Amino acid sequence: MVQHSGLSVGEDLREYLRDFYGRRLKRSADFSQKACCTEETRKRYGEILAELPEEVRERHYGCGCPIPGDELTGLTALDLGSGAGVDAFILARRVGPRGFVYGVDMTPEQLEVARRWAPEVARRFGYPAPNTVFVEDYIEVAATVPDESIDLVVSDCVINLSPRKDLVFRTIRRVLKEGGEFFISDIVADRRLPESLRDDPELVAECLGGAMYEADWFDCMEEAGFRDVRVVERTVVQTEVRGEPVVFSSLTVRGFKFREPLDRRCEDYGQTAVYLGNVSGCEARFVLDGGHVFEAGRPTPVCRNTARILSETRLARYFEVTPPRKHFGPFRSQAPQPAVPDAPARSCC
Repeated sequence: MVQHSGLSVGEDLREYLRDFYGRRLKRSADFSQKACCTEETRKRYGEILAELPEEVRERHYGCGCPIPGDELTGLTALDLGSGAGVDAFILARRVGPRGFVYGVDMTPEQLEVARRWAPEVARRFGYPAPNTVFVEDYIEVAATVPDESIDLVVSDCVINLSPRKDLVFRTIRRVLKEGGEFFISDIVADRRLPESLRDDPELVAECLGGAMYEADWFDCMEEAGFRDVRVVERTVVQTEVRGEPVVFSSLTVRGFKFREPLDRRCEDYGQTAVYLGNVSGCEARFVLDGGHVFEAGRPTPVCRNTARILSETRLARYFEVTPPRKHFGPFRSQAPQPAVPDAPARSCC
Protein backbone atom coordinates (compact mmCIF):
# COMPACT_ATOMS: atom_id res chain seq x y z
CA MET A 1 0.00 0.00 0.00
CA VAL A 2 1.04 3.60 -0.59
CA GLN A 3 0.17 6.67 1.44
CA HIS A 4 -0.30 9.85 -0.59
CA SER A 5 -1.86 13.02 0.78
CA GLY A 6 -3.96 10.96 3.18
CA LEU A 7 -5.00 8.46 0.48
CA SER A 8 -4.39 4.70 0.77
CA VAL A 9 -4.61 2.75 -2.47
CA GLY A 10 -3.48 -0.56 -3.94
CA GLU A 11 -0.21 0.42 -5.58
CA ASP A 12 -0.05 -2.72 -7.74
CA LEU A 13 -3.08 -1.62 -9.78
CA ARG A 14 -1.84 1.96 -9.99
CA GLU A 15 1.55 0.71 -11.21
CA TYR A 16 -0.21 -1.38 -13.85
CA LEU A 17 -2.13 1.69 -15.01
CA ARG A 18 1.03 3.82 -15.08
CA ASP A 19 2.73 1.19 -17.23
CA PHE A 20 -0.32 0.78 -19.48
CA TYR A 21 -0.82 4.49 -20.16
CA GLY A 22 2.81 5.55 -19.85
CA ARG A 23 4.70 2.88 -21.73
CA ARG A 24 2.38 0.42 -23.50
CA LEU A 25 -0.27 2.73 -24.96
CA LYS A 26 0.89 5.08 -27.72
CA ARG A 27 -2.38 5.87 -29.55
CA SER A 28 -6.10 5.16 -29.20
CA ALA A 29 -5.88 2.40 -31.83
CA ASP A 30 -3.87 0.36 -29.30
CA PHE A 31 -7.02 -0.31 -27.21
CA SER A 32 -8.52 -3.78 -27.61
CA GLN A 33 -11.96 -2.82 -26.24
CA LYS A 34 -14.36 -0.21 -27.65
CA ALA A 35 -14.72 2.27 -24.78
CA CYS A 36 -12.40 4.89 -26.28
CA CYS A 37 -14.42 7.19 -28.54
CA THR A 38 -13.20 10.71 -29.23
CA GLU A 39 -15.16 11.49 -32.39
CA GLU A 40 -17.33 14.14 -30.72
CA THR A 41 -14.25 16.12 -29.66
CA ARG A 42 -12.82 15.90 -33.18
CA LYS A 43 -16.14 17.06 -34.63
CA ARG A 44 -16.61 20.01 -32.27
CA TYR A 45 -13.01 21.15 -31.82
CA GLY A 46 -11.28 19.97 -34.98
CA GLU A 47 -9.82 23.40 -35.70
CA ILE A 48 -8.18 23.58 -32.29
CA LEU A 49 -6.95 19.98 -32.54
CA ALA A 50 -5.31 20.85 -35.86
CA GLU A 51 -3.15 23.39 -34.00
CA LEU A 52 -1.87 20.78 -31.53
CA PRO A 53 1.30 18.73 -32.10
CA GLU A 54 0.76 15.30 -33.59
CA GLU A 55 2.38 13.59 -30.58
CA VAL A 56 -0.26 15.16 -28.33
CA ARG A 57 -3.17 14.34 -30.66
CA GLU A 58 -2.09 10.69 -30.95
CA ARG A 59 -2.35 10.29 -27.18
CA HIS A 60 -5.96 11.41 -27.00
CA TYR A 61 -7.87 8.79 -24.99
CA GLY A 62 -11.45 9.61 -24.06
CA CYS A 63 -15.10 8.62 -24.29
CA GLY A 64 -16.87 11.91 -24.95
CA CYS A 65 -16.39 15.65 -25.19
CA PRO A 66 -16.19 17.06 -21.63
CA ILE A 67 -15.92 20.70 -22.68
CA PRO A 68 -18.98 22.99 -22.58
CA GLY A 69 -19.79 24.80 -25.80
CA ASP A 70 -20.69 28.21 -24.39
CA GLU A 71 -18.38 31.13 -23.52
CA LEU A 72 -15.45 30.06 -21.30
CA THR A 73 -13.15 33.09 -21.66
CA GLY A 74 -11.28 33.94 -18.49
CA LEU A 75 -12.25 30.83 -16.52
CA THR A 76 -9.89 28.82 -14.33
CA ALA A 77 -10.30 25.15 -15.22
CA LEU A 78 -9.02 21.82 -13.92
CA ASP A 79 -8.61 18.68 -16.04
CA LEU A 80 -8.53 15.57 -13.83
CA GLY A 81 -6.55 12.84 -15.59
CA SER A 82 -5.14 15.23 -18.18
CA GLY A 83 -2.77 12.71 -19.80
CA ALA A 84 -0.76 14.20 -22.66
CA GLY A 85 -2.88 17.35 -22.54
CA VAL A 86 -5.39 17.23 -25.41
CA ASP A 87 -8.46 18.36 -23.45
CA ALA A 88 -6.38 20.73 -21.31
CA PHE A 89 -4.98 22.41 -24.42
CA ILE A 90 -8.46 22.69 -25.97
CA LEU A 91 -9.58 24.31 -22.73
CA ALA A 92 -6.52 26.58 -22.82
CA ARG A 93 -7.69 27.84 -26.20
CA ARG A 94 -11.29 28.21 -25.00
CA VAL A 95 -10.47 30.12 -21.79
CA GLY A 96 -8.02 32.39 -23.63
CA PRO A 97 -4.79 33.97 -22.35
CA ARG A 98 -6.63 35.51 -19.36
CA GLY A 99 -7.85 32.08 -18.24
CA PHE A 100 -5.83 29.23 -16.78
CA VAL A 101 -5.90 25.42 -16.90
CA TYR A 102 -4.50 22.95 -14.38
CA GLY A 103 -3.83 19.40 -15.57
CA VAL A 104 -3.49 16.63 -12.96
CA ASP A 105 -2.28 13.14 -13.86
CA MET A 106 -0.31 10.33 -12.21
CA THR A 107 1.56 9.13 -15.34
CA PRO A 108 5.03 10.69 -15.74
CA GLU A 109 5.39 9.77 -19.42
CA GLN A 110 2.11 11.46 -20.34
CA LEU A 111 2.95 14.53 -18.28
CA GLU A 112 6.34 14.79 -19.99
CA VAL A 113 4.61 15.09 -23.37
CA ALA A 114 2.18 17.76 -22.14
CA ARG A 115 4.88 19.80 -20.37
CA ARG A 116 7.33 19.61 -23.26
CA TRP A 117 4.77 20.89 -25.78
CA ALA A 118 3.05 23.50 -23.58
CA PRO A 119 5.30 26.44 -24.66
CA GLU A 120 4.89 25.54 -28.34
CA VAL A 121 1.12 25.20 -28.00
CA ALA A 122 0.96 28.64 -26.38
CA ARG A 123 3.01 30.05 -29.26
CA ARG A 124 0.67 28.49 -31.83
CA PHE A 125 -2.29 30.01 -29.97
CA GLY A 126 -0.60 33.40 -30.05
CA TYR A 127 -0.32 33.62 -26.25
CA PRO A 128 2.59 35.47 -24.59
CA ALA A 129 3.13 32.52 -22.21
CA PRO A 130 1.54 29.12 -21.48
CA ASN A 131 -1.73 29.32 -19.56
CA THR A 132 -1.41 25.66 -18.50
CA VAL A 133 0.43 23.78 -15.78
CA PHE A 134 0.64 19.99 -15.52
CA VAL A 135 1.06 18.40 -12.09
CA GLU A 136 1.83 14.81 -11.11
CA ASP A 137 -0.71 13.79 -8.50
CA TYR A 138 -3.66 11.52 -7.86
CA ILE A 139 -7.03 12.77 -9.06
CA GLU A 140 -8.50 11.69 -5.73
CA VAL A 141 -6.66 14.51 -3.95
CA ALA A 142 -5.32 17.08 -6.47
CA ALA A 143 -3.36 18.42 -3.50
CA THR A 144 -1.76 21.37 -5.31
CA VAL A 145 -5.12 22.85 -6.36
CA PRO A 146 -6.41 25.34 -3.75
CA ASP A 147 -9.88 25.11 -2.24
CA GLU A 148 -12.65 26.97 -4.09
CA SER A 149 -10.29 28.16 -6.83
CA ILE A 150 -11.80 26.49 -9.90
CA ASP A 151 -14.66 27.58 -12.15
CA LEU A 152 -14.84 24.41 -14.26
CA VAL A 153 -13.66 20.83 -13.66
CA VAL A 154 -13.49 18.44 -16.60
CA SER A 155 -12.47 14.81 -16.88
CA ASP A 156 -12.50 12.50 -19.88
CA CYS A 157 -12.91 8.76 -19.22
CA VAL A 158 -10.56 8.75 -16.21
CA ILE A 159 -12.67 8.62 -13.04
CA ASN A 160 -13.63 5.02 -13.87
CA LEU A 161 -9.93 4.14 -13.40
CA SER A 162 -9.96 5.35 -9.79
CA PRO A 163 -10.42 2.87 -6.93
CA ARG A 164 -11.88 5.72 -4.81
CA LYS A 165 -14.38 7.55 -6.96
CA ASP A 166 -16.01 8.94 -3.82
CA LEU A 167 -12.80 10.85 -3.06
CA VAL A 168 -12.61 12.16 -6.62
CA PHE A 169 -16.03 13.78 -6.32
CA ARG A 170 -15.25 15.14 -2.86
CA THR A 171 -12.12 16.72 -4.33
CA ILE A 172 -14.17 18.20 -7.17
CA ARG A 173 -16.46 19.78 -4.61
CA ARG A 174 -13.50 21.05 -2.58
CA VAL A 175 -11.82 22.85 -5.47
CA LEU A 176 -14.94 24.32 -7.13
CA LYS A 177 -16.07 27.84 -6.39
CA GLU A 178 -19.67 28.47 -5.39
CA GLY A 179 -21.67 28.11 -8.61
CA GLY A 180 -18.78 26.27 -10.26
CA GLU A 181 -19.41 23.38 -12.62
CA PHE A 182 -18.08 19.95 -13.41
CA PHE A 183 -18.48 18.61 -16.94
CA ILE A 184 -17.41 14.97 -17.14
CA SER A 185 -17.41 12.16 -19.69
CA ASP A 186 -17.04 8.64 -18.31
CA ILE A 187 -18.07 5.01 -18.70
CA VAL A 188 -20.88 3.49 -16.62
CA ALA A 189 -22.57 0.08 -16.63
CA ASP A 190 -26.22 -0.97 -16.55
CA ARG A 191 -25.49 -3.27 -13.58
CA ARG A 192 -22.87 -3.93 -10.89
CA LEU A 193 -20.01 -5.81 -12.51
CA PRO A 194 -19.06 -9.38 -11.55
CA GLU A 195 -15.66 -9.92 -9.94
CA SER A 196 -14.37 -11.56 -13.13
CA LEU A 197 -14.56 -8.14 -14.84
CA ARG A 198 -13.75 -5.93 -11.84
CA ASP A 199 -10.58 -7.86 -10.98
CA ASP A 200 -9.14 -7.93 -14.49
CA PRO A 201 -6.46 -5.20 -14.65
CA GLU A 202 -6.55 -5.07 -18.46
CA LEU A 203 -10.29 -4.40 -18.45
CA VAL A 204 -9.83 -1.78 -15.74
CA ALA A 205 -7.12 -0.11 -17.83
CA GLU A 206 -9.43 -0.13 -20.85
CA CYS A 207 -12.10 1.74 -18.85
CA LEU A 208 -14.58 -1.12 -18.51
CA GLY A 209 -13.55 -3.09 -15.40
CA GLY A 210 -13.74 0.00 -13.21
CA ALA A 211 -17.05 1.27 -14.55
CA MET A 212 -19.67 1.81 -11.86
CA TYR A 213 -23.30 0.76 -12.01
CA GLU A 214 -24.96 3.94 -13.27
CA ALA A 215 -27.28 4.34 -10.28
CA ASP A 216 -24.35 3.92 -7.87
CA TRP A 217 -22.37 6.50 -9.85
CA PHE A 218 -25.07 9.14 -9.45
CA ASP A 219 -25.45 8.22 -5.78
CA CYS A 220 -21.70 8.73 -5.37
CA MET A 221 -22.01 12.24 -6.79
CA GLU A 222 -24.97 13.09 -4.57
CA GLU A 223 -23.15 11.82 -1.47
CA ALA A 224 -20.30 14.20 -2.35
CA GLY A 225 -22.78 17.09 -2.32
CA PHE A 226 -23.94 17.27 -5.96
CA ARG A 227 -27.70 16.95 -6.41
CA ASP A 228 -29.58 16.82 -9.71
CA VAL A 229 -26.57 16.06 -11.91
CA ARG A 230 -27.75 16.31 -15.53
CA VAL A 231 -27.03 13.89 -18.39
CA VAL A 232 -25.88 15.88 -21.40
CA GLU A 233 -25.14 13.02 -23.77
CA ARG A 234 -25.31 9.22 -23.73
CA THR A 235 -23.73 6.71 -26.13
CA VAL A 236 -23.71 2.92 -25.79
CA VAL A 237 -20.13 1.75 -26.40
CA GLN A 238 -20.30 -1.99 -25.68
CA THR A 239 -23.06 -4.51 -24.92
CA GLU A 240 -21.06 -7.60 -23.99
CA VAL A 241 -17.63 -8.28 -22.48
CA ARG A 242 -16.14 -11.75 -22.16
CA GLY A 243 -19.51 -13.46 -22.16
CA GLU A 244 -21.14 -11.06 -19.71
CA PRO A 245 -24.20 -9.20 -21.15
CA VAL A 246 -23.28 -5.87 -19.59
CA VAL A 247 -24.24 -2.65 -21.38
CA PHE A 248 -21.49 -0.03 -21.05
CA SER A 249 -22.37 3.56 -21.90
CA SER A 250 -20.39 6.74 -22.26
CA LEU A 251 -22.15 9.47 -20.30
CA THR A 252 -21.35 13.16 -20.38
CA VAL A 253 -22.81 14.84 -17.30
CA ARG A 254 -22.77 18.29 -15.74
CA GLY A 255 -23.28 19.28 -12.13
CA PHE A 256 -22.95 22.49 -10.12
CA LYS A 257 -21.75 23.36 -6.64
CA PHE A 258 -24.27 25.11 -4.38
CA ARG A 259 -23.80 25.62 -0.67
CA GLU A 260 -27.59 25.68 -0.31
CA PRO A 261 -28.47 22.25 -1.76
CA LEU A 262 -30.70 21.86 -4.77
CA ASP A 263 -34.08 20.21 -4.25
CA ARG A 264 -34.05 16.41 -4.18
CA ARG A 265 -36.78 16.40 -6.82
CA CYS A 266 -37.97 18.80 -9.49
CA GLU A 267 -40.31 21.19 -7.67
CA ASP A 268 -42.65 23.72 -9.27
CA TYR A 269 -42.40 27.29 -7.97
CA GLY A 270 -44.10 28.90 -10.98
CA GLN A 271 -40.84 30.02 -12.60
CA THR A 272 -39.95 30.54 -16.25
CA ALA A 273 -36.67 31.06 -18.07
CA VAL A 274 -36.03 32.95 -21.32
CA TYR A 275 -32.87 32.26 -23.33
CA LEU A 276 -31.47 35.57 -24.63
CA GLY A 277 -29.89 34.05 -27.74
CA ASN A 278 -26.49 35.49 -26.87
CA VAL A 279 -24.22 32.44 -27.15
CA SER A 280 -22.14 32.71 -30.29
CA GLY A 281 -23.02 29.95 -32.73
CA CYS A 282 -26.09 28.96 -30.70
CA GLU A 283 -28.30 31.98 -31.23
CA ALA A 284 -31.47 29.97 -31.96
CA ARG A 285 -31.45 27.58 -29.02
CA PHE A 286 -29.43 26.59 -25.97
CA VAL A 287 -29.14 22.95 -24.87
CA LEU A 288 -28.56 22.74 -21.13
CA ASP A 289 -28.81 18.95 -20.99
CA GLY A 290 -30.68 16.06 -22.53
CA GLY A 291 -34.03 17.25 -21.14
CA HIS A 292 -33.73 21.02 -21.38
CA VAL A 293 -33.62 22.82 -24.74
CA PHE A 294 -34.39 26.55 -24.68
CA GLU A 295 -35.56 28.44 -27.76
CA ALA A 296 -34.35 32.03 -27.89
CA GLY A 297 -36.99 34.44 -26.66
CA ARG A 298 -39.49 31.79 -25.61
CA PRO A 299 -40.59 31.75 -21.93
CA THR A 300 -40.14 28.17 -20.75
CA PRO A 301 -41.47 26.77 -17.46
CA VAL A 302 -38.63 25.42 -15.30
CA CYS A 303 -38.35 23.67 -11.96
CA ARG A 304 -36.59 25.49 -9.13
CA ASN A 305 -33.39 23.48 -9.61
CA THR A 306 -33.12 24.48 -13.27
CA ALA A 307 -34.00 28.07 -12.37
CA ARG A 308 -31.12 28.13 -9.88
CA ILE A 309 -28.69 26.60 -12.37
CA LEU A 310 -29.64 29.27 -14.91
CA SER A 311 -29.53 32.19 -12.47
CA GLU A 312 -26.83 31.39 -9.87
CA THR A 313 -23.97 30.18 -12.11
CA ARG A 314 -21.98 31.54 -15.04
CA LEU A 315 -24.98 30.62 -17.24
CA ALA A 316 -26.94 33.54 -15.75
CA ARG A 317 -25.62 35.86 -18.47
CA TYR A 318 -27.65 33.91 -21.05
CA PHE A 319 -31.04 33.85 -19.31
CA GLU A 320 -33.77 35.89 -17.71
CA VAL A 321 -35.32 33.83 -14.93
CA THR A 322 -38.39 34.84 -12.95
CA PRO A 323 -38.21 34.57 -9.15
CA PRO A 324 -40.05 31.79 -7.31
CA ARG A 325 -43.71 32.60 -6.56
CA LYS A 326 -45.03 29.79 -4.36
CA HIS A 327 -44.85 26.01 -4.30
CA PHE A 328 -47.23 24.28 -6.70
CA GLY A 329 -46.07 20.73 -6.01
CA PRO A 330 -43.94 18.49 -8.25
CA PHE A 331 -42.79 20.06 -11.50
CA ARG A 332 -44.42 18.92 -14.72
CA SER A 333 -43.19 20.69 -17.83
CA GLN A 334 -45.94 22.43 -19.78
CA ALA A 335 -43.82 23.39 -22.77
CA PRO A 336 -42.82 20.98 -25.56
CA GLN A 337 -39.11 20.76 -26.20
CA PRO A 338 -38.19 22.26 -29.59
CA ALA A 339 -36.80 19.69 -31.95
CA VAL A 340 -33.11 19.74 -32.78
CA PRO A 341 -32.86 17.50 -35.88
CA ASP A 342 -30.07 14.92 -35.82
CA ALA A 343 -28.36 16.60 -32.86
CA PRO A 344 -27.50 14.62 -29.73
CA ALA A 345 -28.04 16.38 -26.40
CA ARG A 346 -24.95 18.31 -25.38
CA SER A 347 -23.97 21.52 -23.70
CA CYS A 348 -24.72 23.99 -26.48
CA CYS A 349 -26.29 23.16 -29.86
